[in-house]
Amino acid sequence: MSTAWFAQRERSSTFWLKVIIWIARHLGRRVARGLLYPITGYFVISSPATRKASRNFLQRVLDHPPGWQDVYRHHHCFASVILDRVFLLAGRESLLDIQVEGYEMALEQLAKGRGAILLGSHLGSFEALRVLGMYDAGLSLKVLMIVEHNQMITRMLNLLNPEVARTVIPVGQPDTFLRVKEALDQGEMVGMLGDRVVDREKQLRCDFLGETAGFPTGPMQLAVALKVPVIMFYGIYEGGNRYRVYFELLTPGFQGPREERQAAIQELVCRYARHLEAKARMAPYNWFNFYDYWRP
Repeated sequence: MSTAWFAQRERSSTFWLKVIIWIARHLGRRVARGLLYPITGYFVISSPATRKASRNFLQRVLDHPPGWQDVYRHHHCFASVILDRVFLLAGRESLLDIQVEGYEMALEQLAKGRGAILLGSHLGSFEALRVLGMYDAGLSLKVLMIVEHNQMITRMLNLLNPEVARTVIPVGQPDTFLRVKEALDQGEMVGMLGDRVVDREKQLRCDFLGETAGFPTGPMQLAVALKVPVIMFYGIYEGGNRYRVYFELLTPGFQGPREERQAAIQELVCRYARHLEAKARMAPYNWFNFYDYWRP
């Protein structure tokens, strides 16, 4: 996967967050939903880079050549998820219909006392997971995040819900690994994203939608080293106010000898890519990596 997302100024996220936070807080969800249509139209027209990335992705997953309506729908789905992010973090999740699949499996893994890595992606809404962690005492959650490259999101967290902000473990700090290990040792879940390569992070190229793309090896290195389960998480937006949250077990935890760790890491990274590909085909308009994902 290209690291272009890391170097570029993510105009889309900054634009949407500023506009939609204001609308959501002052006008409410119904009015905000109505305003998303012209806002999306303006953004699609004024952002050739995201239009190109959208078409590039959609032509890989749709059964027809993507047209203007498909590109518009893709951007509108993104805007809808950002809008609902505001309500989720503000504790107004009652406005949304969130269905959950595989949650019992996740609790069973936690019951073993080893904690678990909850591995997400930029497919759908990660904030749906944060809400489960806040309002379900059975799911204790920390979130690993690159704070310096998510300053807008960090400010939004602090503004809308300081309690959620306190669950963040910043990446790249001297005590990051120790804080992650401590959370896992206490039987908690540690959520992170596994679909974007950060700067010079180690990566592995795996088959993904007809071409190889780079995926970070860090999450799997962490899971194998600490011998904890990896559970994949998706918060798929289904239109209107509907979300469907999936928990899927990727591995119950590496238990082999030290010399087999590297092979296990490589196998898990590409297994993750296969899972992500399946969900991307199932819910293509939920794909929110608006850049050339396959560029070496």
